[in-house]
Amino acid sequence: MIKIRVSLLAVLLILGCANRGNPTGGEIDMEPPVVLKSSPENFSTNFKAEEIEIIFDEYIRLSNIQKELIISPPIEPQPLMMPMGSASKILTISEFDSLRENTTYSFQFGESIEDNNEKNPLSNYRYVFSTGDYIDSLSVKGSVVDAFNREISENINVLLYEVDSLFTDSIIYKEKPKHVGKVIDSTNQFLIQNIKEGKYLIIALEEENKDYTFQSKVDKIGFIEDYIELPKDSIANLKIFKEKLELKIGKPKQKTNRSFAFGYEGEYEPFSIKIINTDSLKYSSRITREKKSDSLIYWVKTDQKLDSIVFNVFNDKFSDTLQVNLRNKENDSLVIKSEQNKTLKFNENFIIEANLPFQKIDKNKITILDKDSLNIDFKVKLDSIKNQYNFIFEKDEEQEYGIGLLPGALTDFYENENDSLFYKIKTRTYNDYGNLRLNLINAKFPVIVELVNANGEAKYEAYETNNSTIDFNNIDSGKYYIRIIFDENKNQKYDSGDFLFRTNPEKVIYYPDEIDVRAGWDLVQEFILK
Repeated sequence: MIKIRVSLLAVLLILGCANRGNPTGGEIDMEPPVVLKSSPENFSTNFKAEEIEIIFDEYIRLSNIQKELIISPPIEPQPLMMPMGSASKILTISEFDSLRENTTYSFQFGESIEDNNEKNPLSNYRYVFSTGDYIDSLSVKGSVVDAFNREISENINVLLYEVDSLFTDSIIYKEKPKHVGKVIDSTNQFLIQNIKEGKYLIIALEEENKDYTFQSKVDKIGFIEDYIELPKDSIANLKIFKEKLELKIGKPKQKTNRSFAFGYEGEYEPFSIKIINTDSLKYSSRITREKKSDSLIYWVKTDQKLDSIVFNVFNDKFSDTLQVNLRNKENDSLVIKSEQNKTLKFNENFIIEANLPFQKIDKNKITILDKDSLNIDFKVKLDSIKNQYNFIFEKDEEQEYGIGLLPGALTDFYENENDSLFYKIKTRTYNDYGNLRLNLINAKFPVIVELVNANGEAKYEAYETNNSTIDFNNIDSGKYYIRIIFDENKNQKYDSGDFLFRTNPEKVIYYPDEIDVRAGWDLVQEFILK
């Protein structure tokens, strides 16, 4: 019995020892890599080395280096960074053959250096050296906001160009800046360090292609009207915007035997098109705008056959001559459809559109009946550029409307007529929508008031010249942001700025909070404008 107890005690002791010895895996490493030393030392002067070595206390990797690394001033071509795709305790920088004399260089690594195991980043590490006798020590800081949108993107840099005897404003289109700083998108702030005393042009760029030059077709830019002088001007706040591009018309493309697509870039403005290659040509024409592309469609009606057409495209700002050699192509048949499918909202018109230009409408061949078969009085309005007929009539809640078009109610530009058409459309109750009354305080008119979604897309719009109370009735429930555009030139649209002319975009402000419009509710919101 005693022997059995001794044996059991021994087993328990062994098991206890085994349990105490089980590995726990240790604590998770939460610390970023630490720089032990660098060669040459950080902030060295009279730099002449062919390679830089930065030694860490653990294995590191370089992550997203193309996005995170900022070299100021830029070095072309960019130096070689190692390790790439592997881990090492040593970060090496080499192949920098184009360094300027008496210049301070800064390598800002952002979040690109991280430990190999847990990916803890070494945030905002900087390696600085000078090819001259001293390190430049001045700095400029500030903020960047978007002139039109609520938020900025993650890809904005602030650039400094030294204003010297060779400086021109066009430098931003073709040359690299003297200094570069990255905007931290979570704070909208930037800081550029190690700058020498002097006068500078400062701009912000949101670039499509990161080459530190301004491409007006795709990039956004921000500037201040005057140059900054260091050390006097150490703070700069900028607003970025997309410049309004001049209208440019591309070469027309033949779509059918009687239609031609004129693609354009820039902001659309009306222009005229004429055929000029023959005086004897008898023709008529129409212009419509494509719904899903930046193109105008020129429609020609003539009995004469041509091998080519020469177009004159013009308005009061430009004139151009464009030629198209013609090929035999099929013509489209008339197709008519409605913009609404099942539901018609109280604040919209019933719309029909066609693939060929509308020419005329016969209201006597059109009826609109409610669910009790009562005739509804209506008006019709043609938007010739969009090629849409708007049917305007009073709508009741929980109603069903039948819209019938007899053959010949619609005639297109080529004398085609519609077959019998019938559309059934319903309305909801007023309680299915919400109402918003917006009271503007300190408003400077005229203003464009927009309700926009989280993506910045305007869902509802009002234009006011003197009324501080604006009602948005029967709108879809949901969450919106309020955007106010101060229409300084009174053209009823937002106008952007221009760098070369030093014109700023029209002022835009947002209500600071998202508003919640609920179905069946009346929301009253006060907005104090500053």
